[in-house]
Amino acid sequence: MHSDAAPDETPGRPPDTGLRADAERNRDRILAAARRLFATEGLSVSMASVAREAGVGKATLSRRFATRDELVNAVFADRMDAYASAVTEALADPEPWRGFTGYVTAVCAMQAADRGFADVLTMTFPAAKALEKRRAESYNAFLELVARAKGTGHLRDDFTSQDLVILLMANAGVVNATGEAAPDTWRRLTAHMLRSYAAPGAPLPALPDAPARAALYRAMVRLTRPGPT
Repeated sequence: MHSDAAPDETPGRPPDTGLRADAERNRDRILAAARRLFATEGLSVSMASVAREAGVGKATLSRRFATRDELVNAVFADRMDAYASAVTEALADPEPWRGFTGYVTAVCAMQAADRGFADVLTMTFPAAKALEKRRAESYNAFLELVARAKGTGHLRDDFTSQDLVILLMANAGVVNATGEAAPDTWRRLTAHMLRSYAAPGAPLPALPDAPARAALYRAMVRLTRPGPT
């Protein structure tokens, strides 16, 4: 029976490419399974569930990813890159207020597209060094974006970086609560918050329609009876 652990290489002996290919396939299966589960169920999914979804044993999962932080780091590396790119694009906008509102909306959209990422943006993973490094870089760039937006007089002087964290926490809650029942609810929350950040006279973002009562009711039912409604 094959093991997915890569053998030691010895001088004069070619590596066992078959076993290495098996190990790489297992890693890809684990990452794909984790992405699916994290995106639909959030980060509360157990490592055992990830192993079952991937069709591998717990020992195989542990060899590839010894901790949850390692798995989260691998799964969300590309999304953290997109998160960092969003603030870079916002800083490049010649109109800082538009860059600010566009950035906040883009990040909230990323949360809405992936429940797992919605959680990632409101949690810390000390052992996931690469992920946390990208988060720190994005945070510092966001501080510059805030300063520029305030310089236009359009962003309230009392806005702080903590306000974005509060919004992301609130948005994660809305995304997780509404699910497929009212999937665009986050847009209205985000627009309301952006309007509250605006100084008098600032251009206000459009306010999307509120979710239909029936859709919001289905979301409320979903909270009490998890699963398809």
